[in-house]
Amino acid sequence: MTALQKVVKLTTDQTWSRMRVEAATAAAQEPVLASFLHATILNHSTFADALSFRLAEKLSDGEMSAMLWRDVCAAAYRTEPRIVEAALADILACYARDPATFEYMQPFLYFKGYLALQAQRVAHFLWRHDRRPLALYLQSRMSELLQVDIHPATEIGKGIFLDHATGVVIGETAVIEDDVSILQNVTLGGTGKEWGDRHPKIRRGALISVGAKVLGNIEVGEGAKVAAGSVVLKSVPAHCTVAGVPARPVGGCCDAPAETMDQAFE
Repeated sequence: MTALQKVVKLTTDQTWSRMRVEAATAAAQEPVLASFLHATILNHSTFADALSFRLAEKLSDGEMSAMLWRDVCAAAYRTEPRIVEAALADILACYARDPATFEYMQPFLYFKGYLALQAQRVAHFLWRHDRRPLALYLQSRMSELLQVDIHPATEIGKGIFLDHATGVVIGETAVIEDDVSILQNVTLGGTGKEWGDRHPKIRRGALISVGAKVLGNIEVGEGAKVAAGSVVLKSVPAHCTVAGVPARPVGGCCDAPAETMDQAFE
């Protein structure tokens, strides 16, 4: 059985239970981290409670205390439980696709790409519920802390993997469907000072590799692959690999490049 096959068999409750076992084991092995692991994982009965605490501690500053942020996150999770389900799906994606991830708690504790995604999910909730000043404040705070700048209006699915994530920029009208993988220094941006719908649509299972720039209201099709360093100005067909500046088709790819994370040209 492959690592991916093991992962997809886990339920939500099993994932959270596994994280708690990992945290308890790590706390026993490294007493210096015991307080941190208890505060972030072991002191919480549910994943939603732990996630609201983790984000709140990360986001707090002189203007917004951790308690205020925790209330904001908890309200979002109560209103839309699918945000929590997406956060768990993102953990499974990290575990399945990143060979450096050997525990389920790693993304939750340490990966800024994961934390940036979860902050954006809360910001998106605020944006849709007409709390846009706070959503924009959260975007600014996330960008300042994590070097990941995703507009609160961006629509993002579940099972997303932002690998390393430094320098990722995603515009207001971008759409990212389920099971997409995006590496560091990727831009999903516009081509100038357009108005309206002006950012890329990344379809299910696509892989956007290191340093790629996808610009304009174009589509990267389902299961497509954008090679490292490419500048994409035209839509990419499903299951096609593109590379270069400007990007051009260089072959096909497997059905799920976001899962295999294979950077090679087929």
